[in-house]
Amino acid sequence: MREFATLGKRKVVLGMIHLQPLPGTLFYKDGSFPQTLELAVQSARALYDGGADGCLVQTVERIYSVKDESDPARTTAMGLIVHAIAQVTGDEFQIGVQLMRNALKASLAVAKVAGGTFIRAGAVVGQTLTAHGLVEANPLEVMEYRRKINAWDVKVIGEVDSMHFKWFGEAKPTAEVARSAKHVGADAVSLGSPDEGQTLEMITSVRQAVPGLPIILAGYTNHENAARLLAAADGAFVGTCLERGGWGGQIDVERVKAYVDIVRGLEQ
Repeated sequence: MREFATLGKRKVVLGMIHLQPLPGTLFYKDGSFPQTLELAVQSARALYDGGADGCLVQTVERIYSVKDESDPARTTAMGLIVHAIAQVTGDEFQIGVQLMRNALKASLAVAKVAGGTFIRAGAVVGQTLTAHGLVEANPLEVMEYRRKINAWDVKVIGEVDSMHFKWFGEAKPTAEVARSAKHVGADAVSLGSPDEGQTLEMITSVRQAVPGLPIILAGYTNHENAARLLAAADGAFVGTCLERGGWGGQIDVERVKAYVDIVRGLEQ
């Protein structure tokens, strides 16, 4: 059984694996799933060979439900992908699941059954306004389901201020959202802004308000700024800068090695 042993113990590099639309979704192209699975496995293997600590398998489907739900075919397809990745990587390699926009129970189920170690929660507390509507968190329901399937070994990384989550309603500081996320059961939080200075300010505020809570960068990181941002954060979700041909492309093992070398240099 894989465990997220590195969370909070060293800086984690988690490469993004962006999937093409899966079965059971509006823009799925019939017959394309085998290619999607193969590309995901190749990308995960490149991350593993390049020294990354893990990956986040994320659906990219253009239009999402704002509810905590996932089509059965879509959930099954994600499970097959996660299981296939687990077969070609070592036990220490962390595998995350994010069925967008906020299908947390299905993500927990896939991770628990198929070999994942964590999920990324688009909204674990509060609510956020998206292009597809208002996403409302239901932490009680999610944590009850987590207990039902005994998925406490599957870590929950909750978004608190990022491209996927902005607190909707009366203004609330990022640190307060992070404190609430930890209170309901999140094991770590994810945050980040295109503005590097703002990201560093967020990290500082969360450190002061919730000491010991791991902070993962929610993107906006690359080879140029990795040293500055990872000096403050505990890890990062890393996407475009590792992908050949830009966002959504196959992950390049040499780019992974170069990024990991920067991060490991901070630990010496």
